Amino acid sequence: MTLKRRCSRTPCGRPAVHTLTYVYADSTAVLGPLATFAEPHAYDLCADHSERLSAPRGWEVIRLAGDPRDEGPSGDDLLALADAVREAARPVPVARIAPEDETGHETTRRGHLRVLTTD
Repeated sequence: MTLKRRCSRTPCGRPAVHTLTYVYADSTAVLGPLATFAEPHAYDLCADHSERLSAPRGWEVIRLAGDPRDEGPSGDDLLALADAVREAARPVPVARIAPEDETGHETTRRGHLRVLTTD
């Protein structure tokens, strides 16, 4: 089940479409596309509240336009993901030492473990 993020304004329940962050050192409010993850220092806003956003006197508002092509993963992203899944599913070859190349002699076994002694 996926939960849609809602506008951070208390009485508003509309879906969020933009994220607002502040750069206090520069007295700047930055309004950009909806962030990938909800973070405590950022505010998610619906379209109405994004349009009516104003900043305190002396502050600058920077509005970053989102690229409509960035709405979902591209074909290249999906191919890269498929390649990564295929690579992870390949069995890892196990390097086995031939018995004549071992440095010790097997004395006992316990399950899959062997006890070797050196001469």
